[in-house]
Amino acid sequence: MKAIAEVCRKEFNSFFASPAAWLFLAAFLVVNLFVFFWAEAFFARNIADVKLLFQWMPILLIFLVAALTMRSWSEERRAGTLESLLTAPVSPLSLILGKFSAGLALVALALALTLPVPLTVAMMGPLDWGPVWGGYLASLFLAAAYLAIGLYMSGRTDNPIVALILTVAVCSVFYLIGSDMLTTLFGRDIGSLLALLGTGSRFDSITRGVLDVRDLLYYLSIVAIFLMLNRYSLERLCWAGNQANSHHRRWGWLTLLVICNALLINVWMQPVGILRADLTDGHIYSLSDATRNDLNALQEPLLIRGYFSARTHPLLEPLVPQLEDLLKEYQVAGGKHVRVEFVDPQTDPSAERQAAEKYNIRPVPFRMASRYESGVVNSYFNLVIAYGDQFETLGFKDLIEVKSSGGGDPEVVLKNPEYAITSAIRKVTQAWQSGGDPLAGLQTPVTFHGYISAPAKLPGELRTLRQELQAILTAMQHTSASKLKVDFSDPDANGGTLAKRLKQQYGFGPQIASLLDPKPFWFYMVLEHGDEAVQVPLPAELNKGNLKRAITAALQRMAPGYMKTVVLVTPAPARPSSPYLPAPRGKHYQLLRAMLEKNERVIDADLKDGHVPADADLLLLLAPDALNQQQLFAIDQFLMQGGSVVMATSPFDIGISNTLSAKTHQSGLEAWLKHAGITIDKTLVLDPHSAALPIPVRRQLGGISINEIRMMPYPLFADVRGDGLNRNNPMTASLQQLTVSWPSPLHVDQQKNKDRQVIELLHTSPDSWVSDQADIMPNYGLYPDSGFRPASKRGSELVAVAIKGRFDSWFKGKDSPLLKQQGKDTTDKDAMNKDENAGKHGKTAAVVGSVIARSSDSARLVVIGANAFARDMVVSLSSQGMGTQYTRQLELIQNAVDWSLQDEGLLAIRSRASFARTLMPMAHEDQLFWEYLNYALALFGLSLVWLWRRWLYQRKRMQFDAILAEV
Repeated sequence: MKAIAEVCRKEFNSFFASPAAWLFLAAFLVVNLFVFFWAEAFFARNIADVKLLFQWMPILLIFLVAALTMRSWSEERRAGTLESLLTAPVSPLSLILGKFSAGLALVALALALTLPVPLTVAMMGPLDWGPVWGGYLASLFLAAAYLAIGLYMSGRTDNPIVALILTVAVCSVFYLIGSDMLTTLFGRDIGSLLALLGTGSRFDSITRGVLDVRDLLYYLSIVAIFLMLNRYSLERLCWAGNQANSHHRRWGWLTLLVICNALLINVWMQPVGILRADLTDGHIYSLSDATRNDLNALQEPLLIRGYFSARTHPLLEPLVPQLEDLLKEYQVAGGKHVRVEFVDPQTDPSAERQAAEKYNIRPVPFRMASRYESGVVNSYFNLVIAYGDQFETLGFKDLIEVKSSGGGDPEVVLKNPEYAITSAIRKVTQAWQSGGDPLAGLQTPVTFHGYISAPAKLPGELRTLRQELQAILTAMQHTSASKLKVDFSDPDANGGTLAKRLKQQYGFGPQIASLLDPKPFWFYMVLEHGDEAVQVPLPAELNKGNLKRAITAALQRMAPGYMKTVVLVTPAPARPSSPYLPAPRGKHYQLLRAMLEKNERVIDADLKDGHVPADADLLLLLAPDALNQQQLFAIDQFLMQGGSVVMATSPFDIGISNTLSAKTHQSGLEAWLKHAGITIDKTLVLDPHSAALPIPVRRQLGGISINEIRMMPYPLFADVRGDGLNRNNPMTASLQQLTVSWPSPLHVDQQKNKDRQVIELLHTSPDSWVSDQADIMPNYGLYPDSGFRPASKRGSELVAVAIKGRFDSWFKGKDSPLLKQQGKDTTDKDAMNKDENAGKHGKTAAVVGSVIARSSDSARLVVIGANAFARDMVVSLSSQGMGTQYTRQLELIQNAVDWSLQDEGLLAIRSRASFARTLMPMAHEDQLFWEYLNYALALFGLSLVWLWRRWLYQRKRMQFDAILAEV
């Protein structure tokens, strides 16, 4: 080792004894910075990563390492000093390893000088450091392989230029073997094999943030093979001109043995996929515990079949191996319950017919164009998840994400495939289980508590319903295998002790049938399972069928594996002012609906009858408008039943057409929210840390005034990131950045919420200010920086909050609005006739007037202070500003739904998503500053290296002078 270190030090110093090292370092830095900021348009991508730094590294290192190693042995041979080296008291292996180590040290120094690039990117946005360290490690291993090749080629000739050409040629062959340019010419199987042999494809795998032992072993194998060939070539120089003997043959066999072992160990390790480390933030390339738990809960065999064409679009082809590796992990985690298959329908007519007829999967035509060919390829890129008689299909739209690259081909990456696949698994298992008994999925018994008055105290309709309830429960007990226990109690018995406990625990109170019949009674139903209690609401129409559905829905809320139901309340669509005019642009939420429907059942309701559908698990209100007392009562009592309510509302309604406008807005929830301890100010928050908005700006061009669309900062699109996002709550921890459009500040009454858990989710920046003006069109002529007049008073504003705990009803101590509505209806002959007709059809219009005064501890309320939040048009505007499909607002709603439904599994998987980490707005405002800063830091790094070398030189000079003085 001492000899190797001495040779390494000598060779490393020799690099700096000539301009070679300085030219190498300078060229390496200049080319990397130019490619990063200019050639690949870093700011146009708007993504906070350093992928561009490593994208061209495999090609760049070929030329730089070839130039570095071309003189290593060839110069020794040309100068005639090689013989002296081989006869010196240093083994040839020490010489080879010393030269190799010196070259690797110089490459490591060059890579270290590029560290200011990721450091400045981290200042511009949320950088994931896992792929960064993976990229540097991959660069070192790749450089080691190229150095070994370069040393061998340099030892084969005495001409440095020939050594340079040979090194470039061999390294290029290794790179091109696995490149898309070559693999796309063959089928998927041959292409995958070629990708395993290529240095570039292995490099890309590590720079994604996945450190696989097989990739590192591949590079080490190349190092071992070419260093052994280098040792063999030096040994042959020692025999030059001698007759072949057994010693020569032993060296030949030893070299062949090393090469064969290096190749065989790669073949042996290829099937082993568990020796890998996921370096990414959140481990997005590894199966989560939630997915593993879902797979372990499978009762029937699960089939995951991938339909992939051998010939597909070049941008999709690299994603197929990644999906296959992920699906193999599903198979390993699921064991005997999971079967994974890969099929190419274009080579199997029966599989193609089954895909079309059974799964409705057909090839998608992709247009391909290059300098060599142009045409259309019909390709499959689909997954089928089948469980029992249920199945779900996933296409490329569900599995990939297309990001703008600022020019040229877009960037195509997998869009958190684990979330899509696990969601599909849950969907098919839930659909399969929904036809069965929800009690079968519970490990311990459920107790049904009926807190019901004696039959003599019940109204006639409820007396009949009580008998039907008994019949329903008896039938369930017969089929539940002793998992359902039934208990009926009269709260008025024993001096009303039970009534007092129910009022304290659940907020239950006596009920009345109508204002004309104020005789009180009790009719409450609660299911208990362990520490969980779910109230069974009385259906709006009192009959046996509706009652059974209400009990089943409550059981499904307790049982695992059942699809949850989200009730969506949105404003009524706008009507045209004339039947001959098209309908005005309304408040549509189709994008949000499509996202929610992947995991939940979404139903619409207006709540005007004063009831939330009995099977509702969550109530989602978006831009509520002038809610009446019946609608407010439905929301209030749903929360009192321990339900979850998520709402996006503010005092301003935003109009989006050819221009932007705002007007004051009454949701009807103002007093109700204030009672819950939340107040929404009648102002809008403006934040200088904002997203961009496409704004028409007038510009003079040759004396002609034209409108030019420019991306301008828009303070009413608050860019929330960093400390503005609650890192301790899963709803916001995974977002990294969120654009909140036209937000209003929220204030939480801490006194009213002292016994509840208050979670502040979103805050604007400390430079924010508020305005009560409804003019939301910017004026960049008067205020060029922001478009709006800034205020002197600045401060961070809360714009989203979640509260969990016990709430008191707004209607506590008041009569139910349903009874008042019934009193009005009884004076209406049409309503009376309607009731009579309903009775003829076996339905009753009876109304039970009760107010649950207090909620359970499971009640959850999430409020977002933005009336236009998650609206389709707002998502479109945000996407234009980001230069890519921007769905972060939809993700927050989905996260809030999962958190409210306590679906921690999917929420954890989504938080691991490979989201686009966007740059901060100030990065775009000061592009030249960041570019020049990196060039200045690179120059500063080179200066430090020069000072270090200068210090070493002076130190040696002083040592030499001291020796001379002693002599």
